[in-house]
Amino acid sequence: MSAAVITLKTQENASHNLIIQRPPAGLSLQGRIRVPGDKSISHRALMLGAIAEGETEIQGLLLGEDPRSTAHCFRALGAEISELNTELVRVKGIGLGNFQEPVDVLNAGNSGTTIRLMLGLLASHPGRFFTVTGDDSLRSRPMSRVVKPLQQMSAEIWGRKGNTLAPLAIQGQALKPIHYHSPIASAQVKSCILLAGLNTDGKTTVSEPALSRDHSERMLRAFGAELSIDPETNSVTVTGNAKLYGQKVVVPGDISSAAFWLVAGSIIPGSELVVENVGVNPTRTGILEALEMMGADIQLENQREVAGEPVADLRVRSSRLKSCTIAGDIIPRLIDEIPILAVAATFAEGTTIIRDAAELRVKESDRITVMAQQLNKMGAKITELPDGMEITGGTTLVGAEVDSHTDHRIGMSLAIAALNASGTTTIHRAEAAAISYPNFTNTLVEVCR
Repeated sequence: MSAAVITLKTQENASHNLIIQRPPAGLSLQGRIRVPGDKSISHRALMLGAIAEGETEIQGLLLGEDPRSTAHCFRALGAEISELNTELVRVKGIGLGNFQEPVDVLNAGNSGTTIRLMLGLLASHPGRFFTVTGDDSLRSRPMSRVVKPLQQMSAEIWGRKGNTLAPLAIQGQALKPIHYHSPIASAQVKSCILLAGLNTDGKTTVSEPALSRDHSERMLRAFGAELSIDPETNSVTVTGNAKLYGQKVVVPGDISSAAFWLVAGSIIPGSELVVENVGVNPTRTGILEALEMMGADIQLENQREVAGEPVADLRVRSSRLKSCTIAGDIIPRLIDEIPILAVAATFAEGTTIIRDAAELRVKESDRITVMAQQLNKMGAKITELPDGMEITGGTTLVGAEVDSHTDHRIGMSLAIAALNASGTTTIHRAEAAAISYPNFTNTLVEVCR
């Protein structure tokens, strides 16, 4: 058995094609690996460090494009943030309510987390004016989900198409506290409102229809904010006029990045991988539950707690997957992993149904349409549903020309599918992986045997 031939080629327009050729005799995946730091925690560590008093040290920060966008914006707002090119990043905060008015437009790049969470902080700075934008993809993603509740708090925000799209202009105001009943379970919406509530008189509450990831709540408490949580109503309340203090933050490995290897190790015969130091926050472990339903062989080892977040090493061995239905309250806890779950379902016995995931249509791409189109090019049988997919498993995939649509999770999911497809697969615009996983291709080469 020989390793796959994996080549990364740069095109004239600086775009990258990732070419994967599976050997005729097949391959297996072996080894112990680490994935980049959790993207959600990395964003929040930079933001809270910027608005805290004193210095924050961040170990293991994701050095991808999205956190770099966050760092760029908060430097422009007055925080001192060291270069994001070492294992330790230092942030000298300016204190809550002390943003300077930037001389230029704040550019969030491709990062929805950056722009949506930052809006809550910008809106609560009276007397200062801000303008925020992003790349082509971000300028097409809906912002009304955070703009509307902020307007209920008396925020003044203007943008394209009835204040629903970036670029957005914000005139900071003294906001009023609200109890917001979010129609969707979204950590970005919840976090935006809580961050706005930090600099607001009184108590601000957010209730959700289902529990979304709780990294903001954990980190806000660690930095000194006063929060109360009601698990029966999925509600969290923050007390305003908070004082935050710099902390030492250790960022665990991102379970969303680990998901690619959990699926790869499951579907490729003879494989065994250990993904070390992965965050297993219960609001993020829907991927583990879904793969367990499908019959995956995954064990949690060396379980521990690091800086308030549960962490474990994940051992995965190849297994015969079976179909299942993925829907309901589990969806917010695995929404980012659905593209790679679609790959797992392609190799499972039976028909897998994914529902209640309409949120996928407004991510970096329409992930329902794009995953269906690209995997079907390789021979998969996927039917789009308005809020998900119906995937007929057990099909044989064949190498093809596919495209990431500049979506990092799409590109990496297609790469894992290519490892189990006959022939050669070319993934266009594969450089998108750098948004969350800059060393993805290197790790891919490392584990192939």
